[in-house]
Amino acid sequence: MIKRVLAPSLFAPPTYSHASVVEAGTRLAFLAGSVPLDAAGVLVGAGDPVEQARQVIANLEEQLAAVGSDLAQVAYTDVYVVSPDSAVLASVWDVVRDSGLSTGPHASTLLGVASLGYPGQLVEITAVAAVPDGA
Repeated sequence: MIKRVLAPSLFAPPTYSHASVVEAGTRLAFLAGSVPLDAAGVLVGAGDPVEQARQVIANLEEQLAAVGSDLAQVAYTDVYVVSPDSAVLASVWDVVRDSGLSTGPHASTLLGVASLGYPGQLVEITAVAAVPDGA
């Protein structure tokens, strides 16, 4: 359903693909930003981008399950991190990689940003996923 593509003339990315191709006729889910809030709306991991990234991935899994999909069906993500420090961005990417989300790997953009929507929020992930037939 999803074909991962690496352009042979470009630098090989470490744990993401240059593109993801989804077959025509496949249902797609466009997921709103997954944020580091628990089910009660309380921020998880205040001041800790790695802990927030773990909560964001857990929430993303819930969003995907709600539409009949899962991490393996994710074609694209944007990963937002409130930090100008490449080491902080890399630590969040390690959580993404270790989650199984980058299995394939999916196409992704990792961004350092100035702020996000909730007070204290340091991480957010938006995603596009294929939804398998029968879901």
